[in-house]
Amino acid sequence: MHENEIIARITALYPEAVIDLSGEDCSFELYIISKQFEGMNTLQRQQSILSIFKNELASGKLHALSIKAMTPEQQSSQSGAGLVHITL
Repeated sequence: MHENEIIARITALYPEAVIDLSGEDCSFELYIISKQFEGMNTLQRQQSILSIFKNELASGKLHALSIKAMTPEQQSSQSGAGLVHITL
């Protein structure tokens, strides 16, 4: 998958998010900050993002996606959601 495609899909779901994506081919690390994560636990945040790429993860087009998802408040205090690495 291309970075632009990943960012476009995430932005469609979280339009105001601050996104930092690194990696290449089928393995990426995502750092995302969004007010929409307020009230969601870490697992819910992860699942909301992973659901966007369900088919790509199943097919292997996207092999690994590490996600760190935080609210703006968590980011400013450097606490909250941890990095979760999903490899299929």
